[in-house]
Amino acid sequence: MEQITTFFEMGGYAAFVWPSLGLTAVVMGGLLIATLCQLRSRQRRLAELEASGAVRRRRTAAPEAGSVTPTEATEARP
Repeated sequence: MEQITTFFEMGGYAAFVWPSLGLTAVVMGGLLIATLCQLRSRQRRLAELEASGAVRRRRTAAPEAGSVTPTEATEARP
């Protein structure tokens, strides 16, 4: 029993260790809850978009070798 008491006293630092441990647990729990809420929200939004038939925009294909993009043409002017 004395070993357990000694452990919980943390060599005289219990007043610092236990509150910091508790605060860490609260913050981590809050982050977990916030993450799960955000996940559910994004899943609902995705389901709404899929149900409405929203079409994904495709990225434009990379320019062919040797072709000049409008940005490059503008930059090349003196």
